[in-house]
Amino acid sequence: MLIELKNVALSHDDTPVISQVNFQVGENDFIYIVGKVGSGKSTLLKALYGEVPVREGEAHILDFDLRHLKHKHIPALRRKLGIVFQDFQLLHHQTVQQNLDFVLRATGWKKKLRPARILEVLQLVQLTDKAHCFPHELSGGEQQRVCIARALLNHPKIILADEPIGNLDTETSRHIMQTLLAIREQGTAIVMVTHNLNLLEEFPGIVYRCEDGELRAV
Repeated sequence: MLIELKNVALSHDDTPVISQVNFQVGENDFIYIVGKVGSGKSTLLKALYGEVPVREGEAHILDFDLRHLKHKHIPALRRKLGIVFQDFQLLHHQTVQQNLDFVLRATGWKKKLRPARILEVLQLVQLTDKAHCFPHELSGGEQQRVCIARALLNHPKIILADEPIGNLDTETSRHIMQTLLAIREQGTAIVMVTHNLNLLEEFPGIVYRCEDGELRAV
């Protein structure tokens, strides 16, 4: 298993958010986490990349024990994950290529290897013609595809996507979903938080629901 949580309970500022979390992710899985706003979906995702501490239960992701994760080890964990945010979090004063190069420099890639890797991920999301554009010159869907490209840079085994289609129209959302499915077919597991249930039938996966302070398989 890439992720395995057993009887995990999570809190935010000492306020219990979600408990009795039993959750598994294997290779090539496409996992949806659904539920109402405030039900604990994003808190669970944040726990997986070390932003919310896990103080109860057992929690493992890749080679990391989240119960005993030290602050100094969080960057190493995040380098093994791809994280896609709803609000993009792109550097607006830098081009698409510069945004991606910034991540590669920060994670220790050699200069001569970086251009080829940037081209590879832009090809995966079909944005090679936008490499020299600034974020404000892109549509919302194109910016989200840049975020997916950024998440892929370090060959992650898991993509964690927090509402990646939350602010997008239906057709653009469908394109983003097709991109994520193509990535999954290349061997990467996808864990996606969403409140958009309309696309679940078109893009089936394993569904967990956050409800009444618990996480349940649907």
